[in-house]
Amino acid sequence: MSWRDLVREVLVITALFLGYKAGRQLVADRVTDAFANAAHLVRIEEWLRLPSEATVQSWLLGSPDVLKAANEFYVAVHFPLTIGFLVWAWFFRTRGEYLWARSLIATITALALAVHLLVPLAPPRLLPQLGFVDTMNTIGPSAYGAHAAAIANQYAAMPSLHVGWAMLIAVVVITTLHSRWRWLMLLHPTLTLAVVTVTANHWWLDSVISLLLLGLALFLIPPRVRYGEPSRLAALLARARLLFSPRRAAV
Repeated sequence: MSWRDLVREVLVITALFLGYKAGRQLVADRVTDAFANAAHLVRIEEWLRLPSEATVQSWLLGSPDVLKAANEFYVAVHFPLTIGFLVWAWFFRTRGEYLWARSLIATITALALAVHLLVPLAPPRLLPQLGFVDTMNTIGPSAYGAHAAAIANQYAAMPSLHVGWAMLIAVVVITTLHSRWRWLMLLHPTLTLAVVTVTANHWWLDSVISLLLLGLALFLIPPRVRYGEPSRLAALLARARLLFSPRRAAV
């Protein structure tokens, strides 16, 4: 692949990131809805008999060094590792495998943005009355400090792209490599799930929904798709264009 292709990919990924960030800001002021949705979600998790995230977090409240490390992981690993993964896929995988990985990231991110817009949600750490501690505020570092206040949206907890992207990376690595060690990549989403829970940044269902969105992305763009081959997503888009085309409307 040429340098021109590389520049184009950088521009595409940058546009995707900026569009995602801008879209999240559309619900940044829906605070009342975010807390109301959080109350509904708590009742759903109780009905499902899921363990309390506050209880899980309480196991580590006496270990501030561990919680600080978890905060640092949450703040510093998510985006850099995902970018590093795309760089690895560009240089060390086939063109088709890279495009599959990039298309999966674009699809799950677009789906997540749609959920953010439909269901603004406050994270557990903003609900101290339920026993949660905002460890990013009390211990640090924080992803929502003064430097990030203008671009971050704290009320877009549903779904957890931290978990969704982590599992996506694991799926692509396990699918495209043949080494027995590739299965160790499952440690990444496992650790990420633990981090988002003990730092009270996400509910269990935030992670569950992100995995369901990844499943949908994999259905639309399955692993067998290679460069130049149509995916289910491409077929659906083609049908939509045909359905809403002016010629069709005229008939």
